Amino acid sequence: MEETLYNLVFERSILSAIIFEPTQYDDLESILKVDDFYLPAHQDIYTAIGSLVHRDEPIDEEFLKKELTKKKKFDEVVMLEILSANPISNTTAYVKEVKDKALKRHLLTLTTEIKRVTLEEELPSADVVDMVEKKLYEITQDSQTSDFKDADRVTTDTMEYIAEMKARGNTVLVGVDTGFEELNKMTTGFGKGDLVILAARPAMGKTSFALNIVQNLLDKGKGVAFFSLEMPAEQLMLRLLSIKTSIGLQKLRVGDLNDDEWSRLNVAVEQMHDASLFVDDHGSININQLRSKLRKLKGKHPEIELCVVDYIQIMSGVGNQDRHLQVSEMSRGLKMLARELEMPIVALSQLNRGLESRNDKRPMLSDIRESGSIEQDADIIMFVYRDDVYLYKEEKEREKAAIAEGKEFVSTYVEKEEEDAEIIIGKQRNGPTGHVKLLFQKKLTRFVNKPAYNSVEVAYENVDTSSAQMNVSMPTI
Repeated sequence: MEETLYNLVFERSILSAIIFEPTQYDDLESILKVDDFYLPAHQDIYTAIGSLVHRDEPIDEEFLKKELTKKKKFDEVVMLEILSANPISNTTAYVKEVKDKALKRHLLTLTTEIKRVTLEEELPSADVVDMVEKKLYEITQDSQTSDFKDADRVTTDTMEYIAEMKARGNTVLVGVDTGFEELNKMTTGFGKGDLVILAARPAMGKTSFALNIVQNLLDKGKGVAFFSLEMPAEQLMLRLLSIKTSIGLQKLRVGDLNDDEWSRLNVAVEQMHDASLFVDDHGSININQLRSKLRKLKGKHPEIELCVVDYIQIMSGVGNQDRHLQVSEMSRGLKMLARELEMPIVALSQLNRGLESRNDKRPMLSDIRESGSIEQDADIIMFVYRDDVYLYKEEKEREKAAIAEGKEFVSTYVEKEEEDAEIIIGKQRNGPTGHVKLLFQKKLTRFVNKPAYNSVEVAYENVDTSSAQMNVSMPTI
């Protein structure tokens, strides 16, 4: 039975091919993982080859011996077997066979692990299922890694990242494009593994702002997963179509469209038919269910670059813990899931109503409802704020008071087509905090860039704002 789990002849042939034709490693590096090799000595040699390549050193018998001896892992017998193997020019079939056997070994290991945690550990069944799904996802996505990365590997990866950024022409955008120029400048986009909290009081437009980001990604051919716990999928699509077509949301709801608007709507619908948008609008979902669904979806659709959860406080808790502990588990779970799937997760959040008793109603971190762990786990916390929401509310309260007193009421509030809006960055783990000024088109529930010179206020300290750039070459990787 064990013979079906490995093929040492194929492993030797692949390593021999790389040694005699080192250019093959470039094609195999992203396909063949260290633990795809069964024999530990073969794993050591493949690791040593990778180290030599990344240091731009020759891949030959002497350098391999030196590298392995330095780590006390040189096996002369195994090396002779590899060097005496017949090198092959086309490794595709050999690699496929080796990976197939490695997959079987990983699955066998998983079955042993399932048996152990089921019988020996007193874990809830939900935790066991979650563990199995996570391990299975890692196996199928070839994402298994070693426990530690040494300094050599980390330094090389970091320099390769910096070189990639320089090759882009020093662009401000590194992560997922938000669609808002000034916000991109402050955040450099949402990074892989980021947990982004988007918080606001009701009616401020946090769902609308999230949908603006979603629509921007869909227009670029990117994929988005949207967990809508508050709003049916059809209502989300109506808002997206309003944003895309510039047709008022209310007109779309009642179908009151002229010929030109019908034409624009048909074009938009055809485009949305092919969009990689996936909406889960079940009103009740817990962190384990969300994690399971997103893993499966990401596995089937790797083009998904962003997940939105609307919103975190109405997610169902697991068990009978206090609500504060349940929310802590949710926020921590979302952060770990973002890292696991290497994609940003934007979680919407409500704010405490206590802020409305302040003169300045702009939100702060302490205003996030059940905020303890949310504030700790988030990489970026943003608030949506529109002053006109409070101006309108105050106008209605004055009108109500005047009517109650039997006085004549003269309204001073002027409803605008476009209202001033602010995106307040209250926390950013790897960047500045500050305010980004936008415009909110109320009828379209759409946020747009504000055409002004000073549309962003940033809390930088000791920043050189000179536009001059020195042309300095990257150090050799």
